[in-house]
Amino acid sequence: MQPRSLTDLFWSFSVLALQGFGGVLAVVQRELVERKRWLTKEQFIEDWAVAQILPGPNVINLSLVIGDRYFGFTGAMVAVAGMLTFPLVIVLAIAVAFAGVADLPQVQGALRGMGAVAAGLITATGLKLLSALKHNPMGQTVCAVFALLTFAAVAWLRLPLVWVLLVIGGSACVWTYRKIPEARQSAP
Repeated sequence: MQPRSLTDLFWSFSVLALQGFGGVLAVVQRELVERKRWLTKEQFIEDWAVAQILPGPNVINLSLVIGDRYFGFTGAMVAVAGMLTFPLVIVLAIAVAFAGVADLPQVQGALRGMGAVAAGLITATGLKLLSALKHNPMGQTVCAVFALLTFAAVAWLRLPLVWVLLVIGGSACVWTYRKIPEARQSAP
């Protein structure tokens, strides 16, 4: 399936943007893969990987990729407009309101809680997408090792993300590149 029109694309991404706070990965995956069926799990993972390495916010990059896939350059711009229009208006309104209560402990606690919820949603989405790794040239075990190394480097060792991406992400890319010929030979 695919979006019916540019209007459908705009409103779909607007709805996605309005459902997320601090990250919409879980929402985007559920809506685009499970509900709308615009992408398969494998297509979503591939597009998400591309979106992560491009400069800028991941979900904006993903909207560009998907909009372009179905409607070319115009679709890419419409999808981004859908992702940004309503959140921009809301954030501006919240900024005005937040200026007067930013120092309250209750507000700071609420923001910390929202961060924990966002982290939980991202983790749940990652677990839901694990089955798509069956077709990854690296294999599930190697993917798990790279994921654990990344988590350890960022969460425990507190290494700068740019170096983690360059070293571990680069190693994963090289590993995958070397495994692609084997994967093609064993494919039916």
